[in-house]
Amino acid sequence: MAREIRIMIDDETYEELQRLAADDHEDPDQYASRRLTDDLNRARFLEGARAFAEEHGQAFADRFGAGSSSHAA
Repeated sequence: MAREIRIMIDDETYEELQRLAADDHEDPDQYASRRLTDDLNRARFLEGARAFAEEHGQAFADRFGAGSSSHAA
């Protein structure tokens, strides 16, 4: 189910929103909706990754090692 929210933004922010939407060939409302959804999905993903790392991080490091070194040639 879709919900409608209303937010107030200043003129400068709205002009930037219009410019970015035009660059993506989208209506400003659709662009803002997509960006908000993308940002919330990213936040949810990062929260899940953080919870995974807290719960399983040590076991993962014990099994596969820790650090950012690569064995790629």
